[in-house]
This record gives sequence, C-alpha cells and structure tokens, in this order.
Amino acid sequence: MATPSLTASLAPTASGRPALDKKTGPFTYVVFFAVLAMGMLFTAYSLMHDMHELGTVVTTWTPFLLLGVALLIALGFEFVNGFHDTANAVATVIYTHSLPPNVAVVWSGFFNFLGVLLSSGAVAFGIIALLPVELILQVGSSAGFAMIFALLIAAILWNLGTWWLGLPASSSHTLIGSIIGVGVANALMHGRDGTSGVDWAQATKIGYALLLSPLVGFGCAALLLLALRAFVKNRSLYKAPEGNTPPPWWIRGLLILTCTGVSFAHGSNDGQKGMGLIMLILVGTLPMAYALNRTMPEEQSLQFAAVAQVTQQALVKSAPLPTPADPRAVLSDYMRSKEATPQLIPALASLTGHIGEEVKGYGSLAKVPAEAMGNVRNDMYLASETIRLMDKNKVGSFDADTSGKLQLFKQQIDNATRFIPLWVKIAVAIALGLGTMVGWKRIVVTVGEKIGKTHLTYAQGASAETVAMLTIGAADMFGLPVSTTHVLSSGVAGTMVANGGGLQMKTIRNLLMAWVLTLPAAIVLSGSLYWLFTQIF
Repeated sequence: MATPSLTASLAPTASGRPALDKKTGPFTYVVFFAVLAMGMLFTAYSLMHDMHELGTVVTTWTPFLLLGVALLIALGFEFVNGFHDTANAVATVIYTHSLPPNVAVVWSGFFNFLGVLLSSGAVAFGIIALLPVELILQVGSSAGFAMIFALLIAAILWNLGTWWLGLPASSSHTLIGSIIGVGVANALMHGRDGTSGVDWAQATKIGYALLLSPLVGFGCAALLLLALRAFVKNRSLYKAPEGNTPPPWWIRGLLILTCTGVSFAHGSNDGQKGMGLIMLILVGTLPMAYALNRTMPEEQSLQFAAVAQVTQQALVKSAPLPTPADPRAVLSDYMRSKEATPQLIPALASLTGHIGEEVKGYGSLAKVPAEAMGNVRNDMYLASETIRLMDKNKVGSFDADTSGKLQLFKQQIDNATRFIPLWVKIAVAIALGLGTMVGWKRIVVTVGEKIGKTHLTYAQGASAETVAMLTIGAADMFGLPVSTTHVLSSGVAGTMVANGGGLQMKTIRNLLMAWVLTLPAAIVLSGSLYWLFTQIF
C-alpha cells in the first residue's frame, strides 16, 4: 500500500533503481481489509468463547472496555512495528531486483506471520521481567492499565515519528526505553530512588544485546563480503544492477532465502514483545481465564504439589529460622531492593509450601476458583522471580540437591504461568503481517539508497541479509530481543565500507542520532504518560 506523499517522488530516476511507484490495486485493498476484519472478529470470538467456557457473568462492561482498548493499542504497536521494520527484510531483494517490490512485501508479511505463530515465547517473558514487580502483581488495577497504556503509546509515537522521517530506528530499543520509563516514574512517584524501579541486571543483559547487535551486523557483513570477493570471482556480483536485470539464479535464490529468514526471525523475535504485553493485559482483566494454564493435566498438577513440598523441606533444612509474619512482603522487598535478608529463605520456603498446598487442595489448575486465580498466580510469579534473582545473585549456600529442587520448582511454576494461547499468537501474527504491507517505502529508500554512496550490489545484499538472519535467529534462541533494524542497516553500512563505496555521512549521523535518542526519548515519553494516566484513571 503506497504512501501518498512519496508516490510522486519514487519513480525510477537512475539506472538500476527499482520502480517503487506502482500503485496498489483495489483487489489488494479488499484482501487487506478482509484479513484485518477477520482477525478482529477472530480475536473477539476467542475472548467471548473463553469467557463462556468459564461461565463468566458480566456485571459491568468497564473492565471489558479497558481490555478492548488495551488490546487494540497492543496490536497497534505490532502493526506499526510491522511496517516500521519491513524494510529491513525487503530492501535488499528490492534493490537487487530479486523480487518485485509488491511481491517482496507480501512475501515478507507472510513469513513474519509464520514467525510469530512458531515463536517460543522466551522473549515475551524476558520483556515482562523488566517491568516493576508491584505493577505486575497488580496489573488489573488502574496503575497497571496506566503502565500498559503509557509504554505502548510511547513506543507507537516514537516509531511513527522515526518512520515519518525515514529513519530505521529500533522498535525493540523503543519498547525497552518505554518500559524503563514506566519503572523509573513508578519508583519516583512512590518516594523511592528512580533506579529501584527497574530490574537493571535484566535491562543490562538486553542492553548489551541491543548494543552489540549493530557491531556484529557491521563487522560480520563486511567480513562476509570480503570472503565472497576472495572466493567467488564473478565480477557482476560486486557491481550495481544494470536496469532491472535480476542477479544470477543462485545469488537470487540466496537473497530470497535470506529475506525469508530475516522476515521469519523478525516475526519470531519482535512478535513476542506484543504477546507478552497482551498476556499481562489478559491476566489483569480476565484472571479466571488467563492467569494460570488451565490446560495443564491433573497428574502434572499433583506432581507440581509434590515438587513444592520437597522444595519447601529442603529450604527449611538449609535455613532453619522462624517463618516471617508476611512472607510475600519479604519477597517483594527483595525484588525491589535486591538486598537479601536472613528472612528471605524462610519466606520463600513458606510461600513455596503455601503454593503447593493450594494446588494440591484444588486438585488441578483448572479447578482453582475464579476469585482465587489471580492470587495463586501472583504467589507463583513472586516465587519464580525470587528464585531467578537469588540464582543470579548467588544468594544462599545451597547444596546441589536443594539447587536442583529449586530450579525444578521454578520450571513447574513457569509451565503453569508462562503460556500464550494460540489465538493471541494468531492475532499478533495478523497485526504484524498486515503491518508489513503498509508504509514500507520510506525506510526501504533509506536502507537501499541513503546509507552508501553507491547502489547496493548483489553480494552486498546477500551478505547483509545473511548476517541479519543468523544474528536475529541466534538471539531468539537465547531469548534476547535484538533490533532487526540495527543489525540490517549496520550490515548494509559494513558492506559499503568493505566494497569501497563509502558511506553517506549525513544518513549515518541521522541513524546514530536516532539510536542515541531513542532510549532517553522513550523513557521520558513513557514516564510522562504514565504519570498523566495515573492522574486520569
């Protein structure tokens, strides 16, 4: 779907430049809006079906109105993410004439869709771990909704702004900044040091991934191009395309393959960020349906209770101290301060035993009453995050047996709480997939024409895309959110340097400025919106 303000200026003006001015036909519009309508109807039907299965009685429509708005904003973020980041997958195949522009965009959209559907969910819950503990535990409150609205709207606004300027800024970078902004604002509003509002260890881990991924893209793409020049002596691979001539069949196949891989990896990695936030929304508004994995078999629930019991016994043996009056408060304080007290392990032992007794008493997660569902999940989340943080900070001198039981118990908790219904994946997949087909030209032109001083060659496109595909795929395996935009655009820049074509420093400065400003801008914007929304709600 063309961007009207660009259409007039995108006609071919130089040899080898792709024809980007082809107008979208009415059939494409019909299919686009038909898929959009079906996606929205499917989402609404799935929600109603889940509520009907549980016999939910509607006494007020206010929570469902908030749920609908929150879901639209979350899916809107994924839609904007789609058209903001599509250029990273399709720019090289378009500028090497491996695929016509419209075909490339639809192809990319389809594999973004598949990437979301087949994603693991590890990135989704890694993002959630950055959010303030007290807001996650009260996500259904007004402060919880203010958090969701603030961070998503801030991310959407910054993404739209950088897209309008044609800057390949990072959606991942933006979302991380928005989450940090909410955490800092929440801490300051409660009279605490702003640094206490974020899990900085997790933020640092993600920050390293975001920082190193462009360097990996630049260096590896440059080295791969130099290796190609050393071993593949076909001169035509290292020259700009002549007219609309496609590359040799094998390099064309490689370019299409890497475009497919980047699209799939982008869907798998970036789609999970929206899924994690949607699950938070669902847990807050409909805990009876989404707080716990009700599909867990009954025998697995009984095993869960048994593991909780033996874990409690091991913890009590390792720290035989009196149980604190309020173990949840002790664990919550530890999550905020990261400072262990002598009461920490007894508090964890007490909550572990309480969780096991609850699950054993109900018989299975499916039989947990609706009114208790949210509290049971909060206890599980608090225990799981405490174990994760204790393991990271090496708290407690546990023997191998106790450590093994703790990790098994955490795994059981995660199986019960970290799940994503199929309909959520489908809704996000449709939003991200359709988003790839809108507004893609602005950033395609930047990546294809404005990074280097020369036209993108076949070998450059193949090198940049191959590195991007492998880097993003590896990050997804380790549950790290990396920037598709940073990896690909820096990869193109690396190949330009390696090929001797040089860089357009004005564009490079703009890209660096967007990279530097994204985090602080998102922090300030989301923090301000969070304060505003807490005054309104």
